[in-house]
Amino acid sequence: MVTTVLPPQDDPQAIQETVVEFPDNFLLIDLCGEYDRNLAEIEKSLGVQILRRGNQLAVIGESGAAQAALEVLSALYQRLEEGKTVEHGDVDRELRMGSDDGAGDTGDQLEMFRGGRVEIKTRKKPVEPRTDAQKAYVTSLFSNELAFGIGPAGTGKTYLAVAVGVSMFIEGHVDRIILSRPAVEAGEKLGYLPGDMKDKVDPYMQPLYDALNDFLPGKQVAKLIEEKRIEIAPLAFMRGRTLANAFVVLDEAQNATSMQMKMFLTRLGEGSRMVITGDRSQVDLPRGVTSGLHDAERLLKDIPNIAFNYFTAKDVVRHPLVAKIIEAYDADV
Repeated sequence: MVTTVLPPQDDPQAIQETVVEFPDNFLLIDLCGEYDRNLAEIEKSLGVQILRRGNQLAVIGESGAAQAALEVLSALYQRLEEGKTVEHGDVDRELRMGSDDGAGDTGDQLEMFRGGRVEIKTRKKPVEPRTDAQKAYVTSLFSNELAFGIGPAGTGKTYLAVAVGVSMFIEGHVDRIILSRPAVEAGEKLGYLPGDMKDKVDPYMQPLYDALNDFLPGKQVAKLIEEKRIEIAPLAFMRGRTLANAFVVLDEAQNATSMQMKMFLTRLGEGSRMVITGDRSQVDLPRGVTSGLHDAERLLKDIPNIAFNYFTAKDVVRHPLVAKIIEAYDADV
């Protein structure tokens, strides 16, 4: 890849044109995306103009923004050279996180942390954090036996936790994956749902099934559930158990009572890792009942080897409107 700056500028606000030449025209087509949508996303985010000329791209804009665009294009092209794909999420990640060369010190943690990039390997696809907070969260899940992920909807708390669980399971670090949620009604009564108890609670567990099916083939998920190597169950079903050699996730923890939270946390057994995720703004408990997530934050924040990871609207990786909706509701509090 050859880069030419016309004319050379040192002022970060000076307008410049930078021409980048890519040796493989087929990879350049993938880099640009269908109807050049990847280029359009970079242009919109960084305030630059990108013109395609054969196997060259000309980036026009303030030198600081142009340099940022070049770094994004270079990282995405390198990804294609490694045989990976470039999708919307990959462009979004590069725009949010930049080149991200300086990895934090993770000691003797898994090889995935060496070199600055974090990639979670699953059976169906690799998963990469798309924000700095997500990267810190994933690193924390591998580094701590008990970790909390707290923040608004759409920030990847549960999705990344399940991805890490699947990765640790297929690598042989744990024998089981256990996923749980409080079966708390959000305006509708559980008893009105048709069917037996499993039929009634399965709708509450559906987000966990969805995440699993993103990382493992459907037949394998069904087989592992049948063998009880993957368990998806309401929080109430955890009482009296010791969860050893397992990766355990409690989702929607803001809807656990203080007693339920204590019960769940004390299930942690030898060789296990536990992740608690929740959103303080979506408590569905009856009025006057204290959220167990709130109590856990207050009581456990100073205990070593328990990590608390926080997300904001800036970490939302769903539709861009979701971040704006969260910010609007937060501003009205």
